Parts: sequence; structure tokens; C-alpha cells
Amino acid sequence: MNTRTHCKRMNFKITTSISKDYQAVFAGFDQKLFEFLLPPKAMARLVQFDGSKKGDIVHIQFLLPYKAEWISEITHDESNDSMCMFIDEGKKLPFGLKTWQHRHIVKKDGNNCLIIDDISFSYANKFLDILFFPFLYFSFLPRKKQYRQYFV
Repeated sequence: MNTRTHCKRMNFKITTSISKDYQAVFAGFDQKLFEFLLPPKAMARLVQFDGSKKGDIVHIQFLLPYKAEWISEITHDESNDSMCMFIDEGKKLPFGLKTWQHRHIVKKDGNNCLIIDDISFSYANKFLDILFFPFLYFSFLPRKKQYRQYFV
């Protein structure tokens, strides 16, 4: 687990190795994958998914533990001969989050690729950052298994 404080934000990265070409995997970062990664329908629903290009919006409505909205904007996208990536930044955040930035990186690794979820966040104060860090980290950790199931 890689954690560090960055600009008064907490940060963690989760890296998943996939036995596929990085460009093929990145092409799969679409609405179908996003819905696959969402919590169960009783907990959340996708309201809007424009895509993963700069200016696109992703809007999730959480139903449990209470009703809340999460709206992120894609603020950057990039690709080259060794990686593809996009960044989503929270514009309307639930659960007391003050800032959110999620870098989705798919990196060439020989004939395989690495999916890197690089997440930075902050709450109202450092105590809350530390308190909620394990919850956020462990809510993203299942993606390792989900990505491997999805990209078979």
C-alpha cells in the first residue's frame, strides 16, 4: 500500500496486472465497465456517463447509506505509446469529501498491462482524512479482482 500526503490530500494507489494489451484494456474503460464496478443497484445508480475524455461528466446517485450525489468531471485525458490515462475530479461530492482526484492509468508492461488507480482525496480536516482512509482504500481494493474478471 502506497500512501502519502500530497497538497494536504491523502493518496493511495492500487495496481492490477492484466494479461492483455494496454490499448485494448483502455478501450474497455466505458459505461459497461463503470456499471460493472459500481456498488449493487440497491446502493447506487448511474445517472450520467459521458465517457472518459476531457469535459465528460460522470454522475452517480448513492441510495445507501443515505441519498447523496457524486458528480465528477474528466479534467484531463492522454495517451502515448506506453500508456493511456484520464483524470476525474469531484465537482459535487458525498460523504463529507472536500476534494477528489482519481487518475485512471493503463500502462504497457511488456505484452501485458498495469491498471493503476491513483486516488487523492481530502475531508474537512486531517483527522477525518485518516479516519476515512481505510474505508476508501478497502472500497477500491476489490477492483483488482473485478478488473481481472472483466478483462478475461
